[in-house]
Amino acid sequence: MNKRNYQHELEQLIKKHEAAGETPRLLIHACCAPCSSYVMEYLSRYFLIDFYYYNPNIDTAREYAYREEELKRLAASMPMVHPAGVIAEDYDPEHFYEIARGHEKDPERGERCLRCYELRLRKTAEYVKRTNENIPAGEKPYSYFTTTLSISPMKDAAALNGIGERIAAEYGLRYLPSDFKKKGGYLRSTELSREYGLYRQDYCGCVFSRRKNETNGSEASQ
Repeated sequence: MNKRNYQHELEQLIKKHEAAGETPRLLIHACCAPCSSYVMEYLSRYFLIDFYYYNPNIDTAREYAYREEELKRLAASMPMVHPAGVIAEDYDPEHFYEIARGHEKDPERGERCLRCYELRLRKTAEYVKRTNENIPAGEKPYSYFTTTLSISPMKDAAALNGIGERIAAEYGLRYLPSDFKKKGGYLRSTELSREYGLYRQDYCGCVFSRRKNETNGSEASQ
């Protein structure tokens, strides 16, 4: 079986919409400002974008709020062809702990992480579905949803796209294929993070990831 090239698929969709003179509306699940930076710079040329900040995996309300404010600061500061909006949900960690129960000791990128991806992408799809069903006259509905998560070298793009496409099919929506780390996307995100002085965390957000980082750090210092 040929391995899918999600970046190529995205580029083909962009070309298709450009040829038709279309600027589709897109909702992008955002985990943090650094991961959103390149995606914001890149996709704002071709889409009307909103970033959807929903990350119940983050371990403290303070960390959640800080990442939210950094995302909003970036969106307000970055020059874009089509300015990006930010939609932020309230901090609600209980949902993450529900889906993580029994998987606290899973390795990174294991079943706990897959459940976390699904939780966040499903909430994003629900927002798109609800918004499109109640769209005011004259306002453009969302054509797609996607996530910034694939920009991380630690995230499995095939798993993310598979979950996103499955959820999209359930809700009658379209998932925008992505592997944002490709074509120098991850490197560009680090450059933009330095340029805008973004807070760049050293763990995904959940307490299990933080504990693993702290343990590895302790082992490395011994």
